[in-house]
Amino acid sequence: MRGDVATACAAEWSDEEIVRRVLAGEQALFEVLMRRHNQRVYRVARAILRDEGEIDDVLQDAYLAAYRNLAGFERRARFSTWLTRIAANQALDRRRRRVRTVALDPASESGFPGALDPRFAGSHAGDPEQERTARELAQRLERALDALPERFREVYLLRQVQGLETNEAAACLGIEPGTVKTRLHRARALLREALDRDPDPLADRAYPFAGERCDRLVAAVLQRLEDERPAVA
Repeated sequence: MRGDVATACAAEWSDEEIVRRVLAGEQALFEVLMRRHNQRVYRVARAILRDEGEIDDVLQDAYLAAYRNLAGFERRARFSTWLTRIAANQALDRRRRRVRTVALDPASESGFPGALDPRFAGSHAGDPEQERTARELAQRLERALDALPERFREVYLLRQVQGLETNEAAACLGIEPGTVKTRLHRARALLREALDRDPDPLADRAYPFAGERCDRLVAAVLQRLEDERPAVA
């Protein structure tokens, strides 16, 4: 099947079918997997790191690691879960390798650095003004999440923003499921205090990843994969 036709058809294929085809030689289809999972991979990295420059590097490294190890995907878990764990491991490794001194976060387990702006009405799709308000609320949630202690931020992002199951989040972070539940409860309480409202309805709008940034990431990974291919004599 021609590459452009295959890519057009791939929207209907499962992740596992695309993986099978990539391994069979249709390497161009790896782009479909990247675009399908870019937001998930970004949010996982964002849960662990806050430096956007580092996150871009981690996303590229995660996709390269996934591509190089694609034959090791054994289908015992969903491809999305397998990819999520690779991204989490890359982000955790990057955090461990940091050599610069990190300033003490003023937020603590028992407090929060001040409330944000007053509450707004909920979002209603289709109305530009309400969509703008909803995005402003999501941005406030993002700032509130960035101010949380690390252990609470990463759990809330993985569970509520990205929607991972408790066991998936626990596996990504190397902690017990019970710890995930406890930290999620505390994160919700701190966010509710900061926002003066329930944070959960805003969660799926937080940290979007699309448009030009998505295109740049895909292009960068594809270029690195091309650079790794041996030259034809």
